Amino acid sequence: MEVILREHIENLGRRGEVVKVAAGYARNYLLPRKLALLVNDQNRRQIERERKVADVRELQERQDAEAVATKLAAVELVIARRVGEHDALYGSVTSADIAEALDSQGFHVEKRKIVLVDPIKQVGEFAVTVKIHHDVQGQVKVKVVPLGTAQPPAGAAAAPETPAP
Repeated sequence: MEVILREHIENLGRRGEVVKVAAGYARNYLLPRKLALLVNDQNRRQIERERKVADVRELQERQDAEAVATKLAAVELVIARRVGEHDALYGSVTSADIAEALDSQGFHVEKRKIVLVDPIKQVGEFAVTVKIHHDVQGQVKVKVVPLGTAQPPAGAAAAPETPAP
């Protein structure tokens, strides 16, 4: 079945492209979510009208994403984990942990946008890629340290824990 994409879809195509997909994928996923339209002349004209507006929006989103990418490049995340012999972690640091650490610093990133081939299982510094936009990727420095040696971020004082009344 051929459909016209209304939005960029990872591993399928870009907005406005005509792509061939399985009938069930189109019927059960793309069409109900309004991510695609069936191919006909009326829908082609509608996509052309939408493309003009979308191109302006796309440019703005790309500029915003590039600004976020430059801010992310300056961020260093410090994640503390329990460590065994030979600096091997008990467990690992996953994309969910990195997303949580970014969120605590004011960057709201979904965990699926963080590109980790394998979870981090060693102490050290790692450069992690974050997909901010389908054309823009940023790098974030993740420093994994043994539990008890993590320093609070610069300028932030560690608050003493007080028992709840």
